[in-house]
Formats: sequence, structure tokens, C-alpha cells
Amino acid sequence: MSRQIVLDTETTGLSAENGDRIIELGCVELFNRKLTGNDLHIYFNPERESHEDALKVHGLTTDFLRDKPKFATLANDIVEYLRDAELIIHNAAFDVGFLNKEFELAGLQPLRSFVGDITDTLALAKTVYPGKRNSLDALCDRFGVDRSNRTFHGAKLDAQLLADVYINLTRGQDALLIDIAANEPVLGGAVVAVDLRSFVLPVLTAADYELAAHEELLLQLDKTSNGRTIFRQVAENAVA
Repeated sequence: MSRQIVLDTETTGLSAENGDRIIELGCVELFNRKLTGNDLHIYFNPERESHEDALKVHGLTTDFLRDKPKFATLANDIVEYLRDAELIIHNAAFDVGFLNKEFELAGLQPLRSFVGDITDTLALAKTVYPGKRNSLDALCDRFGVDRSNRTFHGAKLDAQLLADVYINLTRGQDALLIDIAANEPVLGGAVVAVDLRSFVLPVLTAADYELAAHEELLLQLDKTSNGRTIFRQVAENAVA
């Protein structure tokens, strides 16, 4: 059983240490990699103006935020919602830094004292697609995630997009796990052989964007290997 929270924030600026504050928190819950609908979305009154550049990004005006709750009044509820979950965040250092500052101002412990792991999807994407653009917009385009209604950055919307991106980015990790009755694989600590011939595995056809990404990678390998890409040789021999 695995509870994950895909999280995003919007802020008045870029520096929590220089007084910028969180103005929006968006969280999407996944349980066993499935959306549960138990999400969290809150606007906050930061008690300060947003920087002009930040306002152009999120569009949340001071007038709109004036009657919203202050972060400290809901901090304990946020802690309980996030408690023990793995957090999925794009460019995690930014959001974690702001959350830690807000918790500090509310007299609470930092994020890592009450959550599980923190997975940075930006770092993850850089390992999967080195040298490529790995912004949330770029990843949405790469995986065919619809972001047509994203006029401004919004914490809840971006968390929803990131949840879809994360599932695509990490798909296949659990593809070989087979649900077997608890009394079949292990008896008294001993490993029991399972006849895999009894299982009918589905054949999943690659999507067009996956085939395009695969071909792009092969072209890069062709270039660096002077046309001696092993995968192409094996595929050609298999056809022959």
C-alpha cells in the first residue's frame, strides 16, 4: 500500500528567506498509483503583494487573496493531510523551502519530520531525458498530457498535470508485479516455485509518441556509434 501526494505551490516571489510567501497550495492524492479524489486546494492571504513577475505567472491578485485564510491558521491541518505520504514535487527544493518557512513561522517542524520520501520529478526527468527540456510544460507535451486550459500557473491544476506526468514518467516500474494469493509464493519463509505458463500476459502496443521517442533515441545512438546501434542490428536480424 502506497500513499503519494503530488504537490505544487504558487508564491508571491522566488525567495522565502527574503519574505515571499505561499499564496496557493494544490495537492492530488494517489493510492497505489491511482487517483483517489482526496485532494487539497487552498488559497492563502500572504499579507504582502506579489512581485510583478510572479503575478504574471499565477494571476492571483492581492484583492482576490485578501479574504483568504493565513497559512498559519491551517498549518496543522496541512501537516495531518501530508503526514507519512511520499511527496511528488517538480523542482522540489523550491516548494519544500517555502513550505518549511511557512511551517517555521507557524511554530511547526520542517516537512521531512512528518512526511515520507520526497521525489523530485525534475531530477527524475533529467535522468530519463538528459539534455532535454524537462519543464512541466515540456513533459506534458512529451507525454501527450492535455494542458490546453492552463492560461496561468495554478497549484491545483499543475498538481493534476504533474500526477499524470509522474504516472507516465514512472510507468513500467510495477508492470511485472503479479497478484498472487498470499499463501502461494511463500510458505513458512520458503520460496515456492510458480508456473508462469498459467499466466496470460497482455500485449501493450506502444503509442505514437513512445515510438517517436524511441526512434529519436536510436538516431542519437546511431550518431554516436557510427551506425552500429546494437538494437537495430538485433531487430533487423529478427525480421530476417
